[in-house]
Amino acid sequence: MNNKDEFQFAQYPDFLDAVPGLEDDLFELRAMPDEDGYIDCPFLPLRDIVLFPQMVMPLFVGRERSLAAIQAAIINNENLIVAAQKDSSILVPGVDDIYTVGTEITIGKALRMPDESNSVLGQGRHRVEIVEFIQWEPYIRVRARLIQEPLDWQRNTEALMRAVTTLFEKVVDLNRNMPEDAYTFAINIDEPGWLADFVASTLNISLEDRQNMLETIDPTIRLQKMSIALAKELDVLELEDQIHSQVQQEVEQAQREHFLREQMRVIQGELGEGDIFTRELHELREAIAKKSLPDAVRAKAEKEVARLGAMPPMSPEVGIIRTYLDWIVDLPWLDKSEDNLDVTHAASVLERDHFGLDKVKDRILEYIAVKKIAADKMRSPILCFVGPPGTGKTSIGRSIARSLGREFIRISLGGVRDEAEIRGHRRTYIGALPGRIIQAIRRAGTANPLFMLDEVDKLGQDFRGDPAAALLEVLDPEQNNAFADHYLDLDFDLSQVMFVTTANMLDTIPPALQDRMEVIEFSGYLEEEKLEIGRRFLIPKQLNQHGLADVGIHIETEALRTIINRYTYEAGVRNMEREIANVCRKVARSVAENKRFPKRITARHVDDLLGPPRFLQEMLQEKDEVGVATGAAWTMAGGAIMFVEVNLMPGKGSLTLTGQLGDVMQESAQAALSYIRSQSDSLKIKNELFEKLDIHIHVPEGAVPKDGPSAGVTMATALVSAFTNRPIRRDVSMTGEITLRGRVLPVGGIREKALAARRAGIKTFVLPKKNERDLRDIPKRLRQDITFVLVENSTQVLAAALLPLAPKKRKRSKAAPILAVPPPGAPPA
Repeated sequence: MNNKDEFQFAQYPDFLDAVPGLEDDLFELRAMPDEDGYIDCPFLPLRDIVLFPQMVMPLFVGRERSLAAIQAAIINNENLIVAAQKDSSILVPGVDDIYTVGTEITIGKALRMPDESNSVLGQGRHRVEIVEFIQWEPYIRVRARLIQEPLDWQRNTEALMRAVTTLFEKVVDLNRNMPEDAYTFAINIDEPGWLADFVASTLNISLEDRQNMLETIDPTIRLQKMSIALAKELDVLELEDQIHSQVQQEVEQAQREHFLREQMRVIQGELGEGDIFTRELHELREAIAKKSLPDAVRAKAEKEVARLGAMPPMSPEVGIIRTYLDWIVDLPWLDKSEDNLDVTHAASVLERDHFGLDKVKDRILEYIAVKKIAADKMRSPILCFVGPPGTGKTSIGRSIARSLGREFIRISLGGVRDEAEIRGHRRTYIGALPGRIIQAIRRAGTANPLFMLDEVDKLGQDFRGDPAAALLEVLDPEQNNAFADHYLDLDFDLSQVMFVTTANMLDTIPPALQDRMEVIEFSGYLEEEKLEIGRRFLIPKQLNQHGLADVGIHIETEALRTIINRYTYEAGVRNMEREIANVCRKVARSVAENKRFPKRITARHVDDLLGPPRFLQEMLQEKDEVGVATGAAWTMAGGAIMFVEVNLMPGKGSLTLTGQLGDVMQESAQAALSYIRSQSDSLKIKNELFEKLDIHIHVPEGAVPKDGPSAGVTMATALVSAFTNRPIRRDVSMTGEITLRGRVLPVGGIREKALAARRAGIKTFVLPKKNERDLRDIPKRLRQDITFVLVENSTQVLAAALLPLAPKKRKRSKAAPILAVPPPGAPPA
């Protein structure tokens, strides 16, 4: 056996050991070619195998034709010709199913394997080209031409051999399935064709690529193809090695962490610290797994849990992370209550809880109706209830929540000056917590409660920030679907929350915040409305709270009217409820002391129980006076009547204004005086009076600051009355801004001013012509009690307010009386 054969046998030492009596001449050449270089041998088709020359390989044989071919070759002392099948699934191949280029092989001993299959050891000798299939039965026999390889090498062949050897070394190092001695065998091969065939037989490439290498006769070209195949295989192996290294590193890291955690658990158990902490950590993981969370929130929570699990229980940051995770778990990220979209039910709830407030009720019913039709397409409205105190702004919010079936949350914003109250503090601060918005959402337990932001007009600002600016994101439907709280550092969806804000006035609310809200005005109540509210709601409530519901106490309508007119003076009903409660307390004391008490509370009993009246039923002047005009003002508590007094004194024409008047109101007084001076001829006022008389304008209740332009016509009327000595009707009230040309401009708060005028007993109310649209908001009962006069200029105001001058009576001439002197000593008369 030559050296090449020894090298090939070394690849399969186990197989050779299993063949007893294997001799050196086992693979000697048995078939000699004829003069034309052709040989005639049995043929063995191979499936999924390409056997190269000089290579030794065990062949497992199962088909009858193949066994007959091997048997004939052994008996006749012939070599075999093998070639690969194009399709390995064909059991009986034909001429077209076999490659034409194959290998002449020498057969060693045949063995019967334990599984009843047969195996022979074969060594490749030469490349052959099958030219003719001579026989098909009982075995295949072919005629083939021996293919001689060129013996001359090209100049770059040695360089190619080195390159292939270098690449093969790297492949052997990276491929764990190759024997370690493969590279050693390769560097001992000194023929280029043999080296290419050896590498091709060792490398894991496809059958087509192996057959292509077998059909390539030129050794140099085979080396070039092998170099390309080795480069591709090396790229794949390097990538596999990189992936394997990463996976191994991760596995080792996980094993290391598991080992360290087990050590930590044992140490903590020895110290008596780890049991509670481990149990709480496990409970926290389970709570996060069960909680419905958005993907971003879940990822953040799991990351924080991993951090918490890696910390020792005594670390100061454990409490911070644990509190943060508790907030994440407790917040209703995706939990929503189902809305009750029954419009009839909502209307009955609102009507049962509140009297009047038709505009608010209609707006809520419209929202429910649209939401029922449009489903989730409609965004929740941002409502702002503006009106005097005690008109039911906060309480109707609770009724709206009950009608919708939502949770009700109220936050008072009065006096809030810190922006962190809205957005929360960052976790870097000690004792940090989320803002009031997130805290209220947690208390509600649902992501769509009704949120009442009370007293939004009383927000302040200082060096800690502007809370009103922080509310811009909360109350903007375009932004609040991703509200960012500083503590959570996660986006929370507030778009499903129905926000309702309350305010007494709009002046102190920033314009940007006003623009995000739908303003609904709450006006003061009429006397009839207060009577109905007291009878239906307040009296039963107070009787029940004071334990008088079962005693049989009844407060008559006249008694309630007395409380309204003589003991309260307000736009709402809060003070009226207090006075009803005062009556109930005094009756309850008599009941508790077993004293006699009236079961029917009349107007006379109200005077006895509450004492002297605090307000007169009519606050008008006792008579029509010169220089005293009645105006109407708007305040945060509703409307109020206001008297303007003008007094003329000898002087030099100076103007004095008193009564804590603001800049705008002082300018209105000066504008009114300038108008009167310019119209002195038509008003029949002598011009020299303006230079000889000092003018003093005073608005009573001087301790109360006053401002605004709506008192302009009232001041002008009082000035004309003083200069012309014409009395002003005491049952006429007026409002409006005056210009230098005498035009009367529109003002606000008409409904509140009209209500105040009616409470004071006014019969005629003068208002600008452009405020005619506001009369639609005035109840019909009020329009029946007051005559509204619409004016465009001050001449019309004067005509409605001033009385004509009284005619001067002629004095009759009388004779001087004769005094009779009594005689001395006469008795006195």
